[in-house]
Amino acid sequence: MGIDNKTILVTGAVGGIGSVVAKLLATKGASVGLLDFDEKGGIALEQDLRKEGLDVWFQKIDVTKEEDWHSVVATALERTGRIDVVVNNAGINIRKPIEEMVMDEWAKMMAVNVGSIFLSAKASIPIMRAQGAGLFINMSSICGLIGHKYTPEAYTASKGAVTLLTKSISSRYAKDGIRANSIHPSTVDTPMVQQMFKDPQKKRERLDEVPLGRLGTVDDVAQAVLFLASDEASFLNGIALPVDGGLTAC
Repeated sequence: MGIDNKTILVTGAVGGIGSVVAKLLATKGASVGLLDFDEKGGIALEQDLRKEGLDVWFQKIDVTKEEDWHSVVATALERTGRIDVVVNNAGINIRKPIEEMVMDEWAKMMAVNVGSIFLSAKASIPIMRAQGAGLFINMSSICGLIGHKYTPEAYTASKGAVTLLTKSISSRYAKDGIRANSIHPSTVDTPMVQQMFKDPQKKRERLDEVPLGRLGTVDDVAQAVLFLASDEASFLNGIALPVDGGLTAC
């Protein structure tokens, strides 16, 4: 797929999904900025991928800080002179229902899951406009499309905000050649999920709701990111792409 020589920034790049996304994009010819708060993990990932001959660089970022985003943009421009794609993958989930969650926890989830996308757009849109092209790929969730009884309300609210923020960016800035799309995974098979599945009831709940009868994999999500980042997807704008085995079709 056509991503050769594109400059792509990936937030949450050290995590289970982010690291696979970043490696796949770099393997396909992109220059990839590995953005994460985990400095030790980020440096290790950068070293591992560079050993494979991939064009990557790590930069520590707090995705909720505007000054960090300006620094990332400056680094990208210094390295390659452009920003083609921003993959907003960073996110958190404080697993408490409304009755137990305090306002600071709600605010933190909104700052990371939604505020980070706002800041990435604010920092990157002027560059993309000057280029005449650019793309945001925002990691939402099935919880950005439906209410989900197994998921805390704050997470669902934040991912719903991601969905409509994406559509708003796509509609306002398309005239400048800037697009935005969101991806909506169901439960993905990661070490954290495997830990959760030590509870047989939770495992049964999550598998039973997926028509295909299995969890998503990190590669399922990464391949969706690759497609949206490619030239082959150049007419897709404002879409909310479920990667969910049919869960949201039910």
